[in-house]
Amino acid sequence: MKKFKVRVERKRPFFYFNLGATQDPRATLIGNTHFKDGQTAFDQSAFVKAIQTENAVVLLDELSRAHPEAWNILMTVLDEGQRYLRLDEDINAPTIHVASGVSFIATANIGSEYTSTRVLDRALMDRFEIIEVDILSKERESALLAKRFPKLEAGLIDSVADIADLTRKEWRSEEGKLNTMISTRMTVRVCDLLADGFTLAEAADVAIIPFFDQSGGTDSERVFVKQIIQKHMATAEEDIFNTGTEEKIDNPWI
Repeated sequence: MKKFKVRVERKRPFFYFNLGATQDPRATLIGNTHFKDGQTAFDQSAFVKAIQTENAVVLLDELSRAHPEAWNILMTVLDEGQRYLRLDEDINAPTIHVASGVSFIATANIGSEYTSTRVLDRALMDRFEIIEVDILSKERESALLAKRFPKLEAGLIDSVADIADLTRKEWRSEEGKLNTMISTRMTVRVCDLLADGFTLAEAADVAIIPFFDQSGGTDSERVFVKQIIQKHMATAEEDIFNTGTEEKIDNPWI
């Protein structure tokens, strides 16, 4: 009888911190000092507990939306040659070291469209390996939506993915008519509505159309996107968005 060795991969501890929603960086990353029974007490943050957990994966979400004070606190934590955090909110100001095997992953939205973000400090960026995540291709978008919404018709999912893909190509084109594009979050929202019984036109009216500028009349971004969607409705002769015949424009998608 042959004996086989089975490798069992243990799940690593995972901790999530949304830095974009942080109002008090010191409380979030270090902890709080308060008075209890006439004495000063210090409560460590969940972040302190996370970095002291061996082999933990710590996700720092929305790093580009974090307060600069949060970046300052993270500098020594993320530096390969230091890896420590001083708890200066504690009366004794102890220094703790990042546990063995702890890995940090951060996400950031980069670009002029993200107006609430900050330009990331170069020293902070140097503490990470930078991986630029591109927008999904039509095929991957369709596969993702099909996995998340298995009960939706494949043709309907393909239409949603294709509509998104066309806006992305137009957005990327040097002479494109769009200043923004349909995101994956928007396609998921459209499919959510479709799963609830909305038509494609109704779902688009809620989850897509409001994101596109309507200034410019028949040359507006909004009319352009509406006509892309009309192609997938197979209703080029019918104005499904009640825009009126005066808003019909020459468009390669129709």
